[in-house]
Amino acid sequence: GALVAAFIAGLIKPASLWAAAWNKPAFEARALADALKGIGATDATPSSDILIKAPDLAENGARVQIEVTSKIPGTRTMAIIAEKNPFPLIASFEFDNGAEAFISTYIKMGESANVRAVVNADGKIYTAAKEVRVTIGGCGA
Repeated sequence: GALVAAFIAGLIKPASLWAAAWNKPAFEARALADALKGIGATDATPSSDILIKAPDLAENGARVQIEVTSKIPGTRTMAIIAEKNPFPLIASFEFDNGAEAFISTYIKMGESANVRAVVNADGKIYTAAKEVRVTIGGCGA
């Protein structure tokens, strides 16, 4: 029902209901620098208008809840990166027709690291990061 409502409101393009464009080089990048290059974010500007809500301490790295909100006008895309994961680029989202630039999801983290959000708004790239410590079996990592 929510997808149909979003489609009718014009927030989701018909093609995006079935599959988004696959940025294979960025998602398969093993190095943080290569993932950032793949999404065109090598010279991102830090922004306090990107809000990342994530636990300071995650007891289970297999399920870490992340919420990201971009208050930057004209936000078109948002990516989530877990800097020390074997494949750092976790997800990429597109926003259309003034959709609220907010995402809430669960990610997997292999170890303690910065979780980074990268936002493209009106052709400019912005970023923010939050450190998340991951414990393994109740012990600090």
